[in-house]
Amino acid sequence: MMSNEAALDALGDPTRRRILERMRTGPVSVGDIAADLPVSRPAVSKHLKVLGRAGLVTHVRVGTRSLYRIDTAGLEQVRTYLDGFWTDVLTAFADHIDHHAPPTSQEDS
Repeated sequence: MMSNEAALDALGDPTRRRILERMRTGPVSVGDIAADLPVSRPAVSKHLKVLGRAGLVTHVRVGTRSLYRIDTAGLEQVRTYLDGFWTDVLTAFADHIDHHAPPTSQEDS
């Protein structure tokens, strides 16, 4: 299981984010990724290793090629982590409104 820190560190690099975005449509080879980026194939391989150690991508061997794809479980863990911030913010906002809202007036009939 990956750590959120490793995943966020991996995603902090713009090249790695572009690599991950390239995989949105399905598995892709190192050569195909490198063709879309201004970096070499060895550099792409190094970025893929970082993404793999962070739990964000996996790969399978198909003949002589490795195909890389997004590891949805890793992304889900990052999403859950980030959603926790959103939940905390909404809870804090609701608490603020509850404690600072003007009293509502009730009219007598």
